[in-house]
Amino acid sequence: MPAGHIIDCMGFLSQLRYPTAWYSKLVIATLALAFFGFLAAAAISGYVVYRIAMPARSHSEMNLQNFPGHPLAMPYSVPGEGQRDGWFFPGLKSAPTVILCPGYESSRGELLTLASALQDHQYNVLLIDFSGQGTSGGRSTLGFQEVGELRAAMDAVADRGDVDAQHFGVWGANLGAYVALSEAARDPRVRAVAAESPYNHPVEMAGLLANRMGLASIPFITSMVKIGFGWMNSDYRNIPPLTLRIQKLTGVAQLYLQTPDEPGLAAITRNLFQASPVPHELVTLEHGNYAGMLDDEKR
Repeated sequence: MPAGHIIDCMGFLSQLRYPTAWYSKLVIATLALAFFGFLAAAAISGYVVYRIAMPARSHSEMNLQNFPGHPLAMPYSVPGEGQRDGWFFPGLKSAPTVILCPGYESSRGELLTLASALQDHQYNVLLIDFSGQGTSGGRSTLGFQEVGELRAAMDAVADRGDVDAQHFGVWGANLGAYVALSEAARDPRVRAVAAESPYNHPVEMAGLLANRMGLASIPFITSMVKIGFGWMNSDYRNIPPLTLRIQKLTGVAQLYLQTPDEPGLAAITRNLFQASPVPHELVTLEHGNYAGMLDDEKR
């Protein structure tokens, strides 16, 4: 390197250490702002990821003895997560079972009206909570580990001996819808799925939740939340999106439900419906937010 260039470089480095020129002060100020901006964005995104993984809980206590339909407590075990309990609504003996999967920041207690309506049609019905919901411990992974929780509940129902162990239907909203479609794509026992506002991948939902918190206008936050959530659940990094698995639903009856209340999820729901095999149907609900619907709307 020519001596003149070496002198110029040394002079520039000296200005960075002991700035006197206006341009060096501007560079240092810009770097300082970028650094502290990055730290602030990282702190905010870290908090958001924590809140996503540990959502506010909706309690779901119920006196089973006084509830219509004679529901029963049905304990079952989830590998790696411990004991869980479901609410089993008995229908016609040897009839199929419909499992209801609550949405994010929801719980099984909000699905009782739907359970009663299905039981009236002689189906067996099981209500469950995922990790971080109701009385269940653990944290939410937005569907990664929850698929295994649904599978454990299905296995427990199949072992009862008083139901059709080879025919299940699954209903779910957002988180529950992703779990229902994921399990249906790999488990031949699932013969019908009703999916309200599903998403394509849990990391995608983490970004949507960050935007729902009003953080979309802050640069890099959504991307950092998605990266952080992916790191937190790195054990599941090889899980492909639903669009790459949905063709496995050939022969499974599918009902996709979209709502104008959730435009982001509505677009994803349409995409999944278009990518899915027949038999399938897409229906637009007048209102979303199942927990806030009137009982007639739920039915």
